[in-house]
Amino acid sequence: MKYSIFGYLIGEGFRNFFKNKKSTAASLIIMCATMFIFGIFFLIGENVNYIMQQVQGIQEMNVFINPEATAEQEKELEAKIKELPYINTIEYVSQEEALNTMKSWLGEDSSILDAYSGEDNPFKASYKITLTDLTKTDEIKTQISTFENVAKITVGSDTINKLIDIANGIRTATGVILVLLILISVFIIANTIKLTVHARRKEISIMKYVGATNGFIRWPFIVEGILIGIISAIITIVILGFTYNFIADKISSSEVMNVMGYNLLTYSNMLSMLFVVYIGMGIGIGAVGSAISMRKYLEV
Repeated sequence: MKYSIFGYLIGEGFRNFFKNKKSTAASLIIMCATMFIFGIFFLIGENVNYIMQQVQGIQEMNVFINPEATAEQEKELEAKIKELPYINTIEYVSQEEALNTMKSWLGEDSSILDAYSGEDNPFKASYKITLTDLTKTDEIKTQISTFENVAKITVGSDTINKLIDIANGIRTATGVILVLLILISVFIIANTIKLTVHARRKEISIMKYVGATNGFIRWPFIVEGILIGIISAIITIVILGFTYNFIADKISSSEVMNVMGYNLLTYSNMLSMLFVVYIGMGIGIGAVGSAISMRKYLEV
């Protein structure tokens, strides 16, 4: 008996969905548009976070050692740095290695440094450090600068700060757009279901008169709203996939990305998360929108 009632409620929801073709189509189009806008910001945010992870792996802080420091003092400095939080890797670079690195950068002009060797080597030994969290760069730099035998610290702070600002800005924009999307979608679905409810108001009155519960009357309309939300989510995921893959291919093959050496996430990398987010939003928005539209006709 329970199964028959459940099947009836689900069936009525599907019938309502296909019966109101114009209003349903309008709701699908508007919801897909709003979800698409959110999806764009979501994908941009995920890629910015991914690029920041790549930067964290290669962005180095160079701690130059006082030339007068002994080998023992250098080891003490290394031990102190390792004890700090957010330290990912630490690598010792000798004066000779620093000189050879500069020669490799100069290429054919490296001969101008041939005179600088041994005691005449102008380069300082250093520790190359990478962090697990780029937002802590200034904090770690300040702490290391208080250690003995630290001659100088260099780091690409401007690049790091710009990336952090971009990432934070996108997170904020995505959050604001998500809230707006939810409010707009709830309003759309509520008004779509309201048209159906209004058309069947006499039928609803009769059902209430013969003793039907509010839940029994409400569920078909909730199913209709959920169906609109889920189908909108699936359509948006497909359209977003084609759009993202097209744009991502253009960006990945550009000279800028090749020079920078960064990669973008593939759509398949984000698909599972995007699917969960969209389906959850579709079900939630559909259910809430339908429930709101019924309040005028049912006793809550």
